Amino acid sequence: MTLDPEGLARRLARRVAAEPVGRPLLVAASGGLDSTVLLHLLRFGGDGPARPLVAAHFDHAMRPDSEADAAWVAGLCRAWGVELHSARSDRTLVGEAAARAARYAFLHGVRETVGATWVLTAHHADDQAETVLFRALRGTGLRGLQGMSDRRSPGVWRPLLAERRDTLAAYARRVGLTHREDPTNRHGPARAVLRHRILPAAEEITADPVGALAGLARRVRVDEGAWGSLLPGLVQALEPRREEGRIAVLRAPLLGHHPGVRARVLRHLAQELGAPLTGSGTRVAMEFTSHGASGGRVDLGGGLTLERALDRLELRCTGGSKGGDSLWIPSVAAGRADVSVGGTRWQVRWGPDGIGADAVRFDTGTLRMPLEVRGWRPGDRIRFDYGSKKLKKVFLECRVPVRERHRTPVVTDASGAVVWVPGLARSVLAEPSGTDRDLHMEITRAQID
Repeated sequence: MTLDPEGLARRLARRVAAEPVGRPLLVAASGGLDSTVLLHLLRFGGDGPARPLVAAHFDHAMRPDSEADAAWVAGLCRAWGVELHSARSDRTLVGEAAARAARYAFLHGVRETVGATWVLTAHHADDQAETVLFRALRGTGLRGLQGMSDRRSPGVWRPLLAERRDTLAAYARRVGLTHREDPTNRHGPARAVLRHRILPAAEEITADPVGALAGLARRVRVDEGAWGSLLPGLVQALEPRREEGRIAVLRAPLLGHHPGVRARVLRHLAQELGAPLTGSGTRVAMEFTSHGASGGRVDLGGGLTLERALDRLELRCTGGSKGGDSLWIPSVAAGRADVSVGGTRWQVRWGPDGIGADAVRFDTGTLRMPLEVRGWRPGDRIRFDYGSKKLKKVFLECRVPVRERHRTPVVTDASGAVVWVPGLARSVLAEPSGTDRDLHMEITRAQID
């Protein structure tokens, strides 16, 4: 592999040149090697017009030395003359998904505050390779093999995605950069296993596994883009009839397509309704499309049903998983119950105190009781400090697989406002008061005997 640290600044400058000059460039700065290199490149490496540069650092408070990382980033930004916005989590975050949700909620809040178009992150080609391999090992479909895009909604830009980690490290050595080391990058998590064990071992098979995996992601992205350009025309040829929560299409022309095309069309229609099809749901839909009798109906899971009425097939979104329960919590009085969400059973505990260190607290004096624990519904939104966001976007940002979204419990108050998605996000509504009005609540997967 040929390193080109001298050309790194030129390549990044070309990518940045198309951005509006007056808009700030907002960099997510963890203090690690990658984000420090990105910040340095933008501060000192550009040859184009000067652009406002802002850094943002979020302390997850998940490690004993995280405050030292925050102080280091603050010192670096002072030395480089870069405006810094920083925050520390005020609640216990459990797991990478919760950390990611809290981090991006903060970053997008800063983005709106400073008027930036993008949050720039320092993901690179090695991260891309790890993402593709991770998804492949978990059995993803083709869409998952696309890996990360260089830009994604809402407002995330990865300008170094085509660069190699070794190139960034070589640049840091050349200009004398120091950085903070995160021990979680070396031990334990699945990413560390991929990075330090599986990918190095893969060099026995191919000289450049990172390049091969990143190249695979590029090719799949091109193919998926081609499919995306064709699907609207394929659907239109089926003479779709759309009403609220339902789409009906002609059956005969759909059956005239290759099974792979039929599956794509059905998934596209389900996605349009906001209730994506799982692999098992797709198989059921394909079988029913071919052999289902007029008047018949099947449950596809995730709140979707498929019906046949003479020459038409109708996909309908019922707004929740069939057979899913709702659990109502009327007050702070202690209780415990199981609830089924998308076929997964969850154990819910609540009360005035003594629930556990990881319990979330709500001020019932500012909530409309009772609370409801249920599955996700299309249109659900959650409120953060900077405004509300659709849960669908939260799931995307947290990389929650489609098949898991309708298995994820959602807690709402009596007005329907989402106050908590366990493990992912908590609303700013009903922050704990520290009094006996506070409801303590814990939701965990139920143990199956």
